[in-house]
Amino acid sequence: MTLCPIAAVVGCAKCPAFRVCPLKTVIGDVAKTPPPPAKTRKK
Repeated sequence: MTLCPIAAVVGCAKCPAFRVCPLKTVIGDVAKTPPPPAKTRKK
Protein backbone atom coordinates (compact mmCIF):
# COMPACT_ATOMS: atom_id res chain seq x y z
CA MET A 1 0.00 0.00 0.00
CA THR A 2 1.35 3.40 -0.98
CA LEU A 3 1.00 5.93 1.85
CA CYS A 4 3.29 8.65 0.57
CA PRO A 5 1.22 11.38 -1.15
CA ILE A 6 3.90 12.02 -3.79
CA ALA A 7 4.26 8.32 -4.61
CA ALA A 8 0.48 7.98 -4.84
CA VAL A 9 0.28 10.77 -7.44
CA VAL A 10 3.42 10.52 -9.60
CA GLY A 11 5.38 7.57 -8.21
CA CYS A 12 8.53 7.34 -6.13
CA ALA A 13 10.90 7.59 -9.08
CA LYS A 14 9.70 11.11 -9.93
CA CYS A 15 9.89 12.38 -6.34
CA PRO A 16 12.61 15.01 -5.75
CA ALA A 17 13.67 13.24 -2.53
CA PHE A 18 13.88 9.74 -4.07
CA ARG A 19 17.65 9.35 -3.64
CA VAL A 20 17.60 10.20 0.07
CA CYS A 21 14.24 8.77 1.11
CA PRO A 22 14.76 5.95 3.65
CA LEU A 23 11.10 4.90 3.50
CA LYS A 24 10.59 4.35 -0.23
CA THR A 25 10.11 0.61 0.32
CA VAL A 26 7.92 1.13 3.40
CA ILE A 27 5.48 3.90 2.46
CA GLY A 28 6.37 4.34 -1.21
CA ASP A 29 5.81 2.22 -4.29
CA VAL A 30 9.32 0.75 -4.61
CA ALA A 31 9.35 -3.05 -4.27
CA LYS A 32 11.80 -4.62 -1.86
CA THR A 33 14.63 -6.47 -3.54
CA PRO A 34 14.16 -10.22 -3.41
CA PRO A 35 16.91 -12.28 -1.79
CA PRO A 36 19.41 -13.79 -4.23
CA PRO A 37 18.61 -17.32 -5.37
CA ALA A 38 20.28 -20.11 -3.46
CA LYS A 39 23.27 -21.58 -5.23
CA THR A 40 22.97 -25.26 -6.07
CA ARG A 41 25.96 -27.48 -5.72
CA LYS A 42 26.93 -29.52 -8.78
CA LYS A 43 28.06 -33.09 -8.25
